Amino acid sequence: MPGGTGPVAPRPAVWVNCAVSLDGRLAFAKGGRARLSSPEDLVRVQRLRAESDAVLIGVGTVLKDDPSLRVHWDLLEERPGREPTRVIVDSTGRTPDSARVLDGSAPTVVAVSERSTRSFPSHVRTIVAGASRVDLALLFTRLYEDGVRRLMVEGGSEVLGSVLKAGLFDRLTVYYAPVVLGGGSAPPMVSGAEVRGPEELVALETLGFERYGEGFVASFVPRAKSVPSAPGAGRTG
Repeated sequence: MPGGTGPVAPRPAVWVNCAVSLDGRLAFAKGGRARLSSPEDLVRVQRLRAESDAVLIGVGTVLKDDPSLRVHWDLLEERPGREPTRVIVDSTGRTPDSARVLDGSAPTVVAVSERSTRSFPSHVRTIVAGASRVDLALLFTRLYEDGVRRLMVEGGSEVLGSVLKAGLFDRLTVYYAPVVLGGGSAPPMVSGAEVRGPEELVALETLGFERYGEGFVASFVPRAKSVPSAPGAGRTG
């Protein structure tokens, strides 16, 4: 969270999750979608979604992949249940009208900045958070005020970088696929401002590693923070 001497605004417990190649790439050249998760990891991801109050991605992921962000209950071998709120970070309102996240099949929030003049369908809630770009700390506070207590962040590269570098997370899990992509245009796991020295590093504490099919998941928390409970812990009803 940003520094300061005043009280820190409450935010949801934030779980960042992604899948990358061994060389840390999220996708193929120029952002072409790469299905890196193993079948076993896909089940884990769907469980995380099902146990979250909201799932967040950036508009770049919407434009490249057009995900639904809904829970694939069939992979969990369960009857369909409550869908998490879909949250799209879209500073200037670039989400296409045809995007699946706007289809009304699940609660949806689009976070924009004051620069956006875009109108979204009536079933979509718009949150203005920031002057020229979406202020994620402010957005997370607004989501908390709306009742979101467990937030899953799935990407893409810019959003992952912003959340991690701002310290706006409580747990990070990364699935590493046993493949190497390489190249100059395949997006890295995180993007954004360059790290100029050790004082700007995102310091992590390693919790452990677990095999999921052909690959493995590495789990981390911010250094010097206690281990949070899983997204579903404490849920009733």
